[in-house]
Amino acid sequence: MAARNQTSGLWLQIASWSTAVLAGVVILLTIASAVPSNQWWIRLWDFPRLIIFTAGLLLLLALFTLRFRGRGPLAIVLFAALAYQAGHIYPYTIFSPVEAEQIEIAGTERRAHCFTILSLNVLQDNRDFARTRALIERVDPDILLLMEADQRWLDAVESQLAGYPYRLEAPLSNTYGMIFATRLPMTGGRLLNLAEIRTPSAHAVLRTRSGRPFRLAALHPRPPHPGQDTEERDAEIAIAAMMIRESGLPALTLGDFNDVGWSETSQLFRRLGRYIDPRIGRGFYATFPASLPAFRWPLDHIFFTEDFGLVSLQTGDPIGSDHLPVRAEICLVPEVGQTLNAPSETEEDDAEDVTEVIEAYREDQVVERRTGEE
Repeated sequence: MAARNQTSGLWLQIASWSTAVLAGVVILLTIASAVPSNQWWIRLWDFPRLIIFTAGLLLLLALFTLRFRGRGPLAIVLFAALAYQAGHIYPYTIFSPVEAEQIEIAGTERRAHCFTILSLNVLQDNRDFARTRALIERVDPDILLLMEADQRWLDAVESQLAGYPYRLEAPLSNTYGMIFATRLPMTGGRLLNLAEIRTPSAHAVLRTRSGRPFRLAALHPRPPHPGQDTEERDAEIAIAAMMIRESGLPALTLGDFNDVGWSETSQLFRRLGRYIDPRIGRGFYATFPASLPAFRWPLDHIFFTEDFGLVSLQTGDPIGSDHLPVRAEICLVPEVGQTLNAPSETEEDDAEDVTEVIEAYREDQVVERRTGEE
């Protein structure tokens, strides 16, 4: 009996220490994610907030069942960390008020003012072309965006692209190639490298079938990873927001931002452009990684200004890529959209934040040039 009690006590001690260590990890990761830094190893923790929150919640429940010295203060700090994480992800749950009410529209009005979108990061090394071709044919979108498209991908979907009179193509082998195609009339279409070379984004003015113009931007900046901090990514997102705002037109932006909707950069982008995020109040619509449903986060976005109305928004099934496709139907109906949508208001320090983003980018470019010269 004594030996059994001793063994039980040992396992209880191991469980207590393990819980305390893991709770400390959750707290440290939360603190790291709150640090205002462009370092990749800090910004990386913007992404898995739901995972960190879920792990922390389980650990907090475990703390209530264990008895060890310091348990109370640890539980209080862990609870504060969970509250911080929850504050970021709460808007992307069904418990939050929706930001974009769905529009009811049908018949000739729907065809005149509405259009469909399909956005997909195909994964450059994915060579299962047939599933993407079938998806394009099945959805038959008015606007199609394919990212990570190299020349083999362009060749593979050429027959599907034949039905699109307006196209912008930059097939690249560096995983930042882009194909943009639309049936809607397009003017001023161009591919720009806003922050980094060979990292194109698509920009154009499109018109609905009723003739109403709107500005469109398709972005795919580089993600934070070892050797790649976030100055360029954040600058590209901020520059795009300012370009779109200055156009004075209704605006739509889509793409793989390599950033989550709840990050400070994405939130600044939304406020600058007075964008609506149709996921708010509906769910995460997580798209990456496609092979791990329980660990996905939302990297692929569709934002629009309050002039638009949302008919539908969906993520598709896996098709061989590490991203899920995103499908939407949106209508440009300013007189209705402005009654359905509730965009975030700009904050007093937004202009200062943009300046800091651009300055950090410029300083990083100077450092890179000096390093290159050496």
